[in-house]
Amino acid sequence: MNKKNILIAIIILFHVVGLVGFIIPALQPLFLKIVPFHLLLMLGVIIYSHQSVNIKFAYFFVTVFVFGFVLEWVGVHYHLIFGNYNYGKTLGIKLFNVPLLIGVDWFLLVYATGVLMQYSRFKNSNTRVIAGAAILMILDMMIEPIAEHFDYWHWLGMPGGLTAPIENYAAWFLVSGLMLGIFEAFKFDKQSIVAVALLISQFVFFGVLNMV
Repeated sequence: MNKKNILIAIIILFHVVGLVGFIIPALQPLFLKIVPFHLLLMLGVIIYSHQSVNIKFAYFFVTVFVFGFVLEWVGVHYHLIFGNYNYGKTLGIKLFNVPLLIGVDWFLLVYATGVLMQYSRFKNSNTRVIAGAAILMILDMMIEPIAEHFDYWHWLGMPGGLTAPIENYAAWFLVSGLMLGIFEAFKFDKQSIVAVALLISQFVFFGVLNMV
């Protein structure tokens, strides 16, 4: 197997194993504790898969990480942008009540979607940004129904029947669009489909959890 296939196999394997752990009640406490390590593993896989890891790639990572973390800090402390919410324990160590790994999560999702758009037929960068932002908003719609159950985050003051406020989805679209605009601005060469495999695995993971 070549490097690309090995990395894709790692992504699929760990998502399948994680899915089993989340579905079986007796295994849930253990698998919730290792979510941060899963995110770090996926970060390592994506960095290793990137062609020409250099200062430009490092700047992109730091930009998205910091941007994502600051937005979440504003959201948690001032209830702006996404709505009124707070984080649980699943995403690990927090700084100012925001998990440090939330910046990693934003990077993984934005990078993977940006790479997916590299494979699309959209020639216009603005079209790629809009399409990518729509994809990430749909993914958030799949995450929200199960986020509270698994102690990712909790919405406060929500009326019955809603898993998240409408402004959250609008904010996800806009923030994702801004970050994908940053991806486009860095003008990375077309990357391997390893990151695309990660994004697809995320859709399958949360899609299955919504059905069980």
